[in-house]
Amino acid sequence: METDENDEIPGTSNENQSTTRSDQSQTELVLKKGSHSVVWVYFGFKPDDEGQSRVICKACFSLVAAPQGNTTNLYQHLKRHHKVQYDEAMQGKKSESRSTTQTSITDTLHNATPYPHNSSRSKEITEAIAYHLAKDMVPINTVERDGFRKMLHTLDKRYSIPSRNYFSYVALPAMYKKVRALVQAEVHDADYFAATTDLWSSRTMEPYMSLTVHFIATDFTMKSKCLQTAYFPDDHKGEILAQGLKDGLASWSLEEEKLACITTDNGSNIVKAISINNWTRLQCFGHRLHLAIENAMKDPRIDRVTGLCRKIVSTFSHSWLRRRNLAIVQKELKLPEHQLKTECPTRWGSRQQMIQRILEQLPAISQVLNDRKDIEVLEAMNNTLSPLAEFTDALSGELYVSVSSVKPVLHLFETSVLAVQDEDTDFTRSVKSNILKYLQEKYSDPRTQDLLDMATTFDPRFKMNYISEEKKATVRARLIDEMTGVTLAMRNPQPNALPVPPMKKGRKTLGSFFKAVQGNKEESSLQHAVSTELEAYLLACNIDSEDDPLSWWRQNSNAYPRLSVLVKKYLCIPATSSPSERLFSTGGNIVTCHRASLKPEHVDRLVFLARNL
Repeated sequence: METDENDEIPGTSNENQSTTRSDQSQTELVLKKGSHSVVWVYFGFKPDDEGQSRVICKACFSLVAAPQGNTTNLYQHLKRHHKVQYDEAMQGKKSESRSTTQTSITDTLHNATPYPHNSSRSKEITEAIAYHLAKDMVPINTVERDGFRKMLHTLDKRYSIPSRNYFSYVALPAMYKKVRALVQAEVHDADYFAATTDLWSSRTMEPYMSLTVHFIATDFTMKSKCLQTAYFPDDHKGEILAQGLKDGLASWSLEEEKLACITTDNGSNIVKAISINNWTRLQCFGHRLHLAIENAMKDPRIDRVTGLCRKIVSTFSHSWLRRRNLAIVQKELKLPEHQLKTECPTRWGSRQQMIQRILEQLPAISQVLNDRKDIEVLEAMNNTLSPLAEFTDALSGELYVSVSSVKPVLHLFETSVLAVQDEDTDFTRSVKSNILKYLQEKYSDPRTQDLLDMATTFDPRFKMNYISEEKKATVRARLIDEMTGVTLAMRNPQPNALPVPPMKKGRKTLGSFFKAVQGNKEESSLQHAVSTELEAYLLACNIDSEDDPLSWWRQNSNAYPRLSVLVKKYLCIPATSSPSERLFSTGGNIVTCHRASLKPEHVDRLVFLARNL
């Protein structure tokens, strides 16, 4: 017979029961084995009760019936006899419930099995890491660094990152193959394309030749793509470079007939290579302007002040004390807290930037060094060169039309920027006239002028405004010829069809005479349609100089179907070879002192991905 929890223990008197409880109070009760409920904190068992069948309350040492570890009676006992402990137990039960739920979710995430390597989530993260390595030019051994691995483990504990060899030989080559296919499809669909190229040596003195292409897509947006940064260990002779450029286009299945122009610097070997290939070449405006400035700066006074500027920059660069004092004076005089800049001979406009910064910080420099020599020469150089640097930067863009602005910019130089003013000093007049004379001489080449005339005409901001009256007729005639050629190409879209064998000459029929007359009428009608389209375009109002010419052509391509095709041929040409220069900057960020052992094919792949992703 079971006892109720409030009944006395059978066979014991009150005195004996009291004695028993006193003895139990002196005996330390043990906890229930494997217990999870908070209520068991208030109950226990005698140490010699190995089966733990007699539950004893720690507060009153009464026996409480709890069949098979059921805790209902335990809570009821506390509720009836020990109100304080009951409230504590119930509060603990609520906290236990919340804690158990949260821990269960966390434990599930912690103890979950890793993603299979072929799962979509694992592939997604791996591709994102490969994108990060390529786009941000991060060393591939980043994936083995503790900090990077800890970050990934924190973000997703189920992801297991592959080894660096996987990214080197599987992930990045697969990404290169995929992006190359996309770029090739885009370039292949272009009606015409332009290119830039240049030569460069890496940190380890390995020679590379870059090749970029630029084209206008069907929606009249400018596209710029890096094709290669190819290892080029052969002699840099014109003949070898010419074949290297041909091979570069052939490796992308690009037709030379679609190449509108290639923009390069003025190196004699690259000029010879383009001439051998019989390609149209445009001299880089940035290089040409840089050389014009260098030519105009051949003056003892300029040599003196530029040398002085270099010394000033060096003085502050190599002395922490003077740099600290300069910062203090800058704050006192409320000047911009800028560091001085030094000149880089191969970087366009770096001399002007050095001089401009010196003049900006001149009050502070004077207090630190106490030297104010040749300020007039520095100010004259800065005032003359500052606007030229701005024009160079504006013409170095890749994603907007630039070639059509070359002729208007040269005109602006002659009439405004480099025009001699009454207040100019003799030194300033000399610098301006020397720069202008050099540019006029170098841009007087007839082929260059013809190319720039065509490009300017296709720009609805300028049209023929910057073409001399005596040349307008020639430009019109060339436009009509090319528009006619476009029309004939549209009518005969299969130039590579197999030739039809000649038929045996027979007697003319009467209908053949009428067919000849009809053909003459069609030709006359074509000439009239071409002339009408050209005149309608030239008579239309010019758009604002701040507007985008490609946006205008996108809206008006249906009105000028022949001209809109030729627009893609001429306005895709970059005015400078900056795109190739940028490839070398990217290459320099990849082939660092910590990655100097990269193989050339890896350099080509990483530069390609960094520029095209």
